[in-house]
Amino acid sequence: MQFQQVIGHSTLKRELIREIETGKIAHAQLLQGAAGNGGLPLALAFSQYLFCTNRLAEDSCGQCASCQKVQQLQHPDLHFVFPVVLSIGKTSDLFLADWRAQIQHNPYFDLFQWTERIDNKLRKPVIGTDESKEIIKKLNLKGYEGGYKVMIIWQPEEMNADCANKLLKILEEPPAKTLFLLVSDDANKLMITIQSRTQLIRIPKINTDDLSTYLQQTKNQTRTNADAVAAFADGSLLAALAYLDTTENQEQQRDQFIQLMRVCYKKEVLSMMNWADDLAAIGKERQKLFIQYTLHMLRQSILTNYMGDTLTKVSAEEAAFLEKFAPFISGNNIREFISTLDSAYYQIDRNANARILFTQLCFQTMRYIHQA
Repeated sequence: MQFQQVIGHSTLKRELIREIETGKIAHAQLLQGAAGNGGLPLALAFSQYLFCTNRLAEDSCGQCASCQKVQQLQHPDLHFVFPVVLSIGKTSDLFLADWRAQIQHNPYFDLFQWTERIDNKLRKPVIGTDESKEIIKKLNLKGYEGGYKVMIIWQPEEMNADCANKLLKILEEPPAKTLFLLVSDDANKLMITIQSRTQLIRIPKINTDDLSTYLQQTKNQTRTNADAVAAFADGSLLAALAYLDTTENQEQQRDQFIQLMRVCYKKEVLSMMNWADDLAAIGKERQKLFIQYTLHMLRQSILTNYMGDTLTKVSAEEAAFLEKFAPFISGNNIREFISTLDSAYYQIDRNANARILFTQLCFQTMRYIHQA
C-alpha cells in the first residue's frame, strides 16, 4: 500500500518518510488511533516504503518487486499478528487468507468487522500464548532479502498476559534489523512496560476536508452530501462508510432522531416507550451509529445557533429540521446531552439491556429539551 492511498495525514506521512530517509528508525513503534483513522493503512504504507528498492521523494514506487510483494501481502520479511478465535485456530498464520482478503477489500476495518469475517458465532478474538512462540521463531530467522524484518501487530491490546510478557522480552532485546509496528485502538490497555519500550505515534482523526474529498472521488457523493457525511463521521472513515451503507439507513437515522426529539418535546410517554422498543430491535452496531448521528446533529444545532448556517454541514432535509429544532439546544443542556449519549454508547458496547437503556435516554432527552 502506498502513502497516497492513505486518506489524509499529510504531515504524519512526511514524518514517517523522513524517519526512513535519515535512518533513525525506532525498532518498536506504537501507532495509536481509532480504526477509522487509518493506523493499519499507515503501517502498511510505511512498510512498503521501507522495503521499496526505488523510493520516490514522497512515496514508494509501487512497481518494484518488493512493492508488489507488500501489496499482495506476500513479502517474506513482512509478518502479521492479529487477534484470532482460539477455538478455530491458535495463531495468525492459520487466518492469513482471511487477513489478506480483508485488507484487499478495505484496509480500514475494526475488530468487530474482522470478527464477522472469521467467525459467524462472533466469539471474542485474542492474541494467545502460541502466537508469542511464532513471533520469536520468525524474528530469529535471518531476513530473506537481507534488510529489515517487519512485524505488524494489529490490536496488540488483545494479547493475553503470557503473550504480552513474552513480547516484552523481545522488545527489550530485539534481533538486529527488526521493526515492530503495533497498531492499537487503545494503547492504554497495553502493559505499561510495553508502552514504555515503544515510540508512540498518535494517529489523529482524518481531516474533514480530506474525508469529504475521498467520498466525492470514490463514493460518487455531491460536495454538499460528502461534507455532511464527513462532518457526521468526525474523522472516521468507518463511520462515514457505515452511514453511506444504504440510503435507507441514512433516512432511518434521520427519522429516528426527529421522532425522538418530537415525542420528547411533546412528553408523549407512550410514543417514547414505543420509540425505545424500536431502537432496541435494530441491533448493536446500528444503535451505536444512531448515537453517533445524534451527537453529530446536536453539534450542528450548536453551530446553527451561534454561527448561522455558515459552518453547518448537513443535508437539505436535516437543515430544514434544524431551523426549528436548534434553539432547543444550548449551553444549558448540551453538556448533559453529550455526557448521556457518551454513556449510552459505552453501555451499548458492553451489552447493556437496550430497551431499558433507550427508555432512560428518552426521559433524559425530555428533561434536557425542556431546560433549554
